[in-house]
Amino acid sequence: MNELNEGLESWDDMVIDEAPCSEEDLTEDEEKILDELGIHGDSRRKFLGQVGASAFGMLALQVIANQETLAAGGAINETASVSLENAVKVAMRINGQRKAVEVDSRITLLDTLREKLAMTGSKKGCDHGQCGACTVIIDGRRSLSCLTLAATCDDKDITTIEGIAEGDKLHPIQEAFIKYDAFQCGYCTPGQICSSVALLEEAKNGEVSHVTKDVRRKTKSLTLSDDEIRERMSGNICRCGAYPNILKAIKEVHTGKPSGHSWNFAYKEDKSDETV
Repeated sequence: MNELNEGLESWDDMVIDEAPCSEEDLTEDEEKILDELGIHGDSRRKFLGQVGASAFGMLALQVIANQETLAAGGAINETASVSLENAVKVAMRINGQRKAVEVDSRITLLDTLREKLAMTGSKKGCDHGQCGACTVIIDGRRSLSCLTLAATCDDKDITTIEGIAEGDKLHPIQEAFIKYDAFQCGYCTPGQICSSVALLEEAKNGEVSHVTKDVRRKTKSLTLSDDEIRERMSGNICRCGAYPNILKAIKEVHTGKPSGHSWNFAYKEDKSDETV
């Protein structure tokens, strides 16, 4: 390496005694490179007047090498995406439609939905099963898709946020969320809605929770208090803090009665005391 660099102190030393490069001296590849760099007309002539043939040739070789590296990298990634380690075939019924997919046995249901089936409604928040943004309904039960292996979902019924509505007709929970503005940024909303829909079914089936007053009492259907709803939705985090409105939306659909406002405008009874 020292022998190669002997007598070469800088780039200026390499081109200082060299005649400027002209457009007539350019090869086809060099012209193409200048076109890709957006160097045309007077700018091209000025650029070529400031560099020698050797310097520009080395620049051209570097650009070509970078292009070849990127092209090779793209081919490698494409091959890697086709060949799977530990591949398994999984057939699921998602939102009423049968979906068959070949996946790595270690991939989660969430990544399968988003990356393999282009169903991006379910969100990846914490990826640790702590925020609830990825909640889907599997065989009627709420499940965290980021902690569920796709391989375990073979022959199961899965409902995602894309399947909650029936065509253009929104689910009552979706309508209530809109009515009470039960979201702000909306990132957690798909998980909140899926969890709410499953919660209502749990109440109809009489399933108890941690705050149910008498867990020994078997009932066909439960009337949920505010505390019950809060407890059952505690696995779904809303960073925007829309919890009061989420509670109202769920309660209205559960009871069939409008939750209404919990506040009133303040009016002065005696206007004679007003100052002008």
